[in-house]
Formats: sequence, C-alpha cells, structure tokens
Amino acid sequence: MRYILLKSCIQSEAQLEMDERKRESIVAYLRRRMAEYGIEPEDIAASIAADAAQMRAARYRDAAGHTWDGKGDAPRWVVQATSAGQSLEHFAVRETAEQEPVKTPSVDWRQDPFAGSRLAKVRTEHSGAA
Repeated sequence: MRYILLKSCIQSEAQLEMDERKRESIVAYLRRRMAEYGIEPEDIAASIAADAAQMRAARYRDAAGHTWDGKGDAPRWVVQATSAGQSLEHFAVRETAEQEPVKTPSVDWRQDPFAGSRLAKVRTEHSGAA
C-alpha cells in the first residue's frame, strides 16, 4: 500500500513539473508572438476591458452566454427563441441594482421532529383534494 501511495506521489510531482514546463513554454511562445506582432501587455488589457464593457452593454443574454445589445439584426439565437414563442423580455439583462435577491424558503430543521426521515421532504405540490 505504501508503495502505491509513494508511486502516486512521485507521479503527481512529475505531472506538476511537466505542467509547469508546459506553462513556461506556452508563456515564452506567447511572448515571442506578441513581440513579433508588436503587441504590448497593455494592448491585451485594453482588449479585455473592451470585451468586458461590451458584455456590460448587452441588453439581452441567453443561458449559453450569447449576448445582443438590441441594435441591428437580431442574432440567430434570438430569432429561434422568439419563433419558438419565448418573449424577448425573458432574455433582458437587468442591472444588479434592480435585481431583487432570490428568497429561499427558510426552514428550521432543528425544530423538525421528522428531520432526517422521508417525512422531512418539503413538498411544493398541493394534494388533489379540493
């Protein structure tokens, strides 16, 4: 058993060293390519900031992360969703100040005599008796 653990530790150390060498190799490659094209780190930072600003400017966003600012022709994902009957407002991006926190039902399980049993399940459906 000790042999297996020792072997596993040695393999994981070797893997970490290999990962570090790969990382260093990739960083060196990227630096060479950036120098070749005259790209400065500030250029990359500015591009990332522009992408972030574009994401903030998005008025509509779907679950997959596709965004649309509401200008120009609607992208395919909007056309498909609205053709399927979904409203455009469903995809509207709301500002964080406008969003209300999601309230989860608070249940104090410490006072529940059935806690831990199958009777402790919270049921959201009502019984069919009317």
